[in-house]
Amino acid sequence: MRLQNAELGPGDARARSGPLFERLRSLERRTAEYAYVRNTLVELNMWIVRHAARRFPARREMSDDVLQAGTIGLIKAIDRFDPTRGFGFEAYAVPTVVGEIKRFFRDTTWAVHVPRRLKECRGVLREAVVAFEQSEGRSPRVSELVERTGLSEEEVVEGLQAADGHEAVSLDAPLGSGEDGTDIADRLGAEDPALGRTDDLVTLAPLLAALPERERRILTMRFLHDMTQSQIGAELGISQMHVSRLLSRTLAGLRSRLGGAV
Repeated sequence: MRLQNAELGPGDARARSGPLFERLRSLERRTAEYAYVRNTLVELNMWIVRHAARRFPARREMSDDVLQAGTIGLIKAIDRFDPTRGFGFEAYAVPTVVGEIKRFFRDTTWAVHVPRRLKECRGVLREAVVAFEQSEGRSPRVSELVERTGLSEEEVVEGLQAADGHEAVSLDAPLGSGEDGTDIADRLGAEDPALGRTDDLVTLAPLLAALPERERRILTMRFLHDMTQSQIGAELGISQMHVSRLLSRTLAGLRSRLGGAV
């Protein structure tokens, strides 16, 4: 039975589905016969899912997931379809199947987490951009997208930025078309280790200003001009040992006051 259904074309599937829908309406849900008839309808109308899935180009490894999402939409359509309303099942099922596939892409294929609101804005903007480019022959400005979509300027800007989150690029990807071997990772900045000293320097500044002039001068010559203790002693007319004791005492005092300030 399943093999025969799989080999049926859309015309034969439509013809066989009509009586089965009538039969399904007469059956009680959650019975074995109801499940059998519904499963048969799913098999007969899988061509709708396959047809809808072709509208959404996907990587090969995702194709089964796309079909599964479309099948969920097909089952929902079968459960809700009322043949007495006077329209065909195909016209009723296609929007539901396509909607489930769109929801699959929206919820599961983004490389970066993006709020659902922005994902929906992205879909609206994508259609508006395509329509504008086809009619005007150029890319639209933000103000023109605002006018066409009814979205606010902030929503348009955020929606366009959200499009970049759909796919991620490897940090090892080459940068541009050059052959110099440069990749994206080579252009990423790193944390400046000197930034960690900023708070210390801001805290230390008033402590240094409070030191006696000679001690400030010794620190300047030692750490700013990189002079040796002997050179500092010769400059100030004191011994190298005296310079060493002054440096040790001054640094110890700064460490103590700096610890208290933190």
